[in-house]
Amino acid sequence: MPYNKIIADRVREQLASLTSVEEKEMMGGLIFMYKEKMCVGVMGDSLLCRIDPVLYEEVIERNGCRPMDSTGRSMKGWILVDQEAIKSRTDLVYWMDLAFDYNSRAKKSKKK
Repeated sequence: MPYNKIIADRVREQLASLTSVEEKEMMGGLIFMYKEKMCVGVMGDSLLCRIDPVLYEEVIERNGCRPMDSTGRSMKGWILVDQEAIKSRTDLVYWMDLAFDYNSRAKKSKKK
């Protein structure tokens, strides 16, 4: 399923002032790497965020948020936020801030 280009542009706008951002098409969507770590992305009509796994249970209860499930089981620390839950700039920034806050502590994926 193609990713929502409008959401991708909104994410790009929020990232415009940062360096060390790289875009990669993967997992059927668009991923934004920050400092060589997966941070946020767009999957279909949803925002993908890599958040602190400690916050996962609390955050997943928020309206419009659901687990990322690409293998038949949810991946703790990875969430999808529905398009309706990021309509306002404030809402989009809230979710992206969660991802960027965790990015500094997240481990890099091992290169294959």
